[in-house]
Amino acid sequence: MLKTFDLVLIGVMTATAAVTYTIKHRAELKLEEVRRLEAEIKLEKDTIDLLKADWALQSQPNRLERLVKAYNEELKLQPTESTALVHAKELPMLKSEVPVPDVTEAKVSAKSATVASAKGATEAGAKSATVANAKGAQATAKVQPIPMPAPRGEAEDADQIETGSVEE
Repeated sequence: MLKTFDLVLIGVMTATAAVTYTIKHRAELKLEEVRRLEAEIKLEKDTIDLLKADWALQSQPNRLERLVKAYNEELKLQPTESTALVHAKELPMLKSEVPVPDVTEAKVSAKSATVASAKGATEAGAKSATVANAKGAQATAKVQPIPMPAPRGEAEDADQIETGSVEE
């Protein structure tokens, strides 16, 4: 029994040593990754500092004044007039304040264009059907149809899925 217990302890010690080694190895890999990331961060900070210094050189008033004088005939630059500035109240509305368009008019015009092209196709021959469909396509290209949700409870084809709002 003593020999079996010794073998079990040796197995447990070996397993513990293996787990300890893998944890140590993972920690070393993470430390290398942290050092690599710190080096990348330092490089980015140095690049930002260099770009700021370059921007300071490029935007010096003396340099810009010389450039304006040199290219004045080509660019025809003029000072900004005070009337060209816009006040906050003159800016366009926020997206949340934009009024919702009336969708019933768009639906009616899209349906009437489709019906008109279908009537033209049935009354005319094959040649005139092509012309009527082309005219109907041009009419629907100008007025984009509004996608409607499928009625609930009906089976939908995978190829015929329509998207849109769920307003009823």
